[in-house]
Amino acid sequence: MKILVTGATGKLGSKVVASLLQQVPASDLAVSVRNPEKAEDLRAQGVDVRHGDFDAPETLDQAFQGIDRLLIISTDGDNETRIRQHENAVHAAERAGVKFIAYTSLANATESKNLMAPPHVATEAAIIKTGIPYTFLRNNWYLENEIGSIQAVEAGAPWVTSAGEGKVGWALQQDYADAAVAVLTGSGHENKTYELSGPLLTQEQLASALGDVLDKQVPVKQVSDEEYAEVMKSAGVPDFAIPIVVGIQESIRNGSLEVANSDFEQVLGRPLTPINDGLAQLVSK
Repeated sequence: MKILVTGATGKLGSKVVASLLQQVPASDLAVSVRNPEKAEDLRAQGVDVRHGDFDAPETLDQAFQGIDRLLIISTDGDNETRIRQHENAVHAAERAGVKFIAYTSLANATESKNLMAPPHVATEAAIIKTGIPYTFLRNNWYLENEIGSIQAVEAGAPWVTSAGEGKVGWALQQDYADAAVAVLTGSGHENKTYELSGPLLTQEQLASALGDVLDKQVPVKQVSDEEYAEVMKSAGVPDFAIPIVVGIQESIRNGSLEVANSDFEQVLGRPLTPINDGLAQLVSK
């Protein structure tokens, strides 16, 4: 059985590959990367490193040849770009005769009002249309997404948010990676959709947990979307990204990530990393 992971040099992908290497022989593992030079360390471990560019479908045709189980990790970019790239990958998988596709989606994707939902809705539909057995890994929110806020708090700033009382199912990327590995190496996951959500917390609750880790009081400053945009701009967030980060706060405020589900620990076969332990790992990173 040959497993391939796309985006294997990225933050999530690299964790998936490292976990896979603890469970399967390197000879059973392939990776598809835009720049193979960045994966030389994997090649040295015996992993089959293949060139695969989501903007060049012909490279994906070659990359996916002979693959039994494929993990498509969602790309970065605007919605239009992501839809095009993901569909390129799905169609290449179909042409190559891939037997199973796992895909990293978004919480409650098909019902979500989250501004990042459209690419996931389109990709899930494209995968279903192929008839290839699949698993949708609807990842809620990476705790690592809050590293900027964590660092600001460490430097003495308050926890700034415009998300109101909206709840998020934060969890470490490593837990999400291990869930993907469980699906890729296990059985009985075909044609399943898993809502992978950590314990649902408000911004205040997350800030309180961070305060416990840092052993200090962490004040929370709730601001308007306009004020949040100004804070992000002063923090050095590029202009093109500001509407995105503000939109994420708005979608959290409106409940788009408030998805309570026990799928995560069932897929993992173990408890999730406790939120305080996860925060402790990220402090001063």
